[in-house]
Amino acid sequence: MEDAKSIKNILVKNGFGVTAVCTSGAQALGYADAFHDGIVIAGYRLTDMICVELRESLPASFEMVVMASQRVLTDVSGGGIIGLAMPLKVHELVDTVDMLSQGIVRNRKKRREKPAVRSEKEAAVIAEAKKLLITRNHMTEEEAHRYLQKHSMDNGTGMVETAEMVLALK
Repeated sequence: MEDAKSIKNILVKNGFGVTAVCTSGAQALGYADAFHDGIVIAGYRLTDMICVELRESLPASFEMVVMASQRVLTDVSGGGIIGLAMPLKVHELVDTVDMLSQGIVRNRKKRREKPAVRSEKEAAVIAEAKKLLITRNHMTEEEAHRYLQKHSMDNGTGMVETAEMVLALK
């Protein structure tokens, strides 16, 4: 527990947020359930499991750093575990956590930028609204799509909701 608190202090002093200090895998998994992603830093053996079991139980969006002797790290490296050899060098810990944090931020951005997958019903509503704009306002399909996009952004609504508004004004 003292080592864990020391690691927390190092990370906090270097600008990283630390959610919790845990002594068991069950505690770590409990905290992981509350978040979409993150970094778990552990030793080889926790009170209720070893690091490999914890890694297998964590969601794939979590990164895991294990600090142990070089001999132990050769047995557990790979499989989504990044090893840091003991005795620990502070700059290696900080650089590793920084690298992993940047990767998590990039993955979050990718998830946010991924276009929403619409259901067939939602796609049909948008298509019907476009068809109406094309026939009533003599727009091209591209112009009708852009019209729905622009008005949904201007009004702070989704495209499906904007399409429903267009259809309601028939």
